[in-house]
Amino acid sequence: MLYIFVFIIITVVSFIFAMLGLGGGSVYVPVITWFGFPMKEVAIPLGLLLNGLNTLFAMIPFARKKLIDWKGGAVMAISAMIGSPIGAFFTKDVDTNVLKLLFAAMVIIVAVRTLMVANKTEAEEMMSLKKRSIIGLFVGLFAGFVGGLLGVGGGFIIAPILMWMGYKAKEAAATTAFVVTFSSFSGYFGHMAQGHMNMTLTLILIVSVIIGSQFGARYMSGKAKSNQVKLVYATVLLLIAVQLIYSALSKMY
Repeated sequence: MLYIFVFIIITVVSFIFAMLGLGGGSVYVPVITWFGFPMKEVAIPLGLLLNGLNTLFAMIPFARKKLIDWKGGAVMAISAMIGSPIGAFFTKDVDTNVLKLLFAAMVIIVAVRTLMVANKTEAEEMMSLKKRSIIGLFVGLFAGFVGGLLGVGGGFIIAPILMWMGYKAKEAAATTAFVVTFSSFSGYFGHMAQGHMNMTLTLILIVSVIIGSQFGARYMSGKAKSNQVKLVYATVLLLIAVQLIYSALSKMY
């Protein structure tokens, strides 16, 4: 019964986050933790794996619609792939409750940022490829490190930066999926080098992510309205942040 509940929730999460190209690690990790699995040993590594699978499968419909900026995202993807296992290496040295508070802070920042830009008009002009590549180098390293540390892939950092560069919402979601796929799998293998695995849970959630990501990405590439997606995303994140803060502080004090 426990695995059924986790399967349903992760499928819904994958649907929502595939629309944004973000993978869903900011929800995967706390959800897996809520169901009693260890945060560092199971939730964070599995969050990265699911993140990567979600964005990988989401890339298929995004690519068919020609929404991915392959050239513009290449440098960011490579640098994120380098930064992610470094972040994964430092996870073991950070207290679990501190990780939860870091998670909550990250989630709140992203939610507020999303609400601020939800109703703004999308940019008409994109930065040059050279500027996007230079900025992407540093953003990718930072996003990969933070993502590997927290088990989230770094998409919450990458997506707003891409929109700041001039990407429209759908293009930003698609290109973020491209970058996050590399950083997530890289971070996952960094954690796996430390020898943690729950095969039953992993196989069940892989199936749920495949289902949710395909429907979510297809909806985003077709019928979804950017403003509606952003509002749903921000609301979900704020609710998660509240729960994480409560959980961490209740154990610390």
